[in-house]
Amino acid sequence: MSAKTRDDALTTENSSVRTAAARVLRLEAEGLGLLADGLDEKFDAAVDLLSQISGKLVVSGMGKSGHIGHKIAATLASTGTPAHYVHPGEASHGDLGMIGRDDGVLALSNSGETAELNDLVAYAKFRGIPLLAMVGKAPSTLASAADVALVLPAMAEACPMGLAPTTSTTMMLGLGDALAVAMMDQRGFSPDQFQVLHPGGRLGREFVRVDDLMHQGGELPLCQAETAMSAAILTMTEKRFGCVGVVDGAGALIGIVTDGDLSRHMDDGLMRKVVGEVMTSTPKTIRAGALAAEALGFMNANQITCLFVTENGRLTDGGAGNIPVGILHVHDILRAGIA
Repeated sequence: MSAKTRDDALTTENSSVRTAAARVLRLEAEGLGLLADGLDEKFDAAVDLLSQISGKLVVSGMGKSGHIGHKIAATLASTGTPAHYVHPGEASHGDLGMIGRDDGVLALSNSGETAELNDLVAYAKFRGIPLLAMVGKAPSTLASAADVALVLPAMAEACPMGLAPTTSTTMMLGLGDALAVAMMDQRGFSPDQFQVLHPGGRLGREFVRVDDLMHQGGELPLCQAETAMSAAILTMTEKRFGCVGVVDGAGALIGIVTDGDLSRHMDDGLMRKVVGEVMTSTPKTIRAGALAAEALGFMNANQITCLFVTENGRLTDGGAGNIPVGILHVHDILRAGIA
């Protein structure tokens, strides 16, 4: 076989592979579209059921549905709805004790006839525990037993044999995400709450706030307008921020002296001057509750390396909002892994 023939065969094979892959994705996307178009009052009832659970939601499923259940439980738990996964087989051998009277159960089964779920479903019904089902077929045993049953639209599996769970599990996953986001809206889940549950990784870093990183109290480089420049330079050197904030008698920030200000006045009798003659009277500031990523963007946009932190985040015509409560250096942000 010539090199050209081999290349042509490989190109044909790759094209066939991509065609098959595209078919899978289009079929699964179609399933998600049908699922979205078919949402009705049953979905509202499911959200209402979840909202009334005072304990945690126990998610269970067998096989591929179980793997999807793991992910749904993790997403719910990380977005304000306490949840965890229980394997149906383990439930039948003691783990039913993990389900309390204040809990709820979400059972997943494409067929609605998964025998391994029977003991868990019976336990929930006997204990009066709310039961939400996610099934691919209705009527089915699981759908009939559930207080609320969410039924997936009838769609062929993307598997060429029509056997391996593909389209059905994608729809289950999407429906689980929809429930989690609906519950976030229902509970008024806030970015601050999200940060509490996601302190690690890149997500956690994205929600680090200025007041988590800023220097406070005695670390602040501050002086008054009447301070001699020689004393101000000593403060700048001791505090090591490359600047000194200027405050009035009430402690409100009225200016800043930076390395740039020193350079501009170096040949103009700098050491004979007081701070008020050298300072920049419009210092850039940021509020304590701002995200550290926002502070970094602000610094980059203004080509500065330090920001004083005030209650308001901007200077006004007076009041406690102008009092500096901290200072933030670009290195503080970079050390926190935010870039």
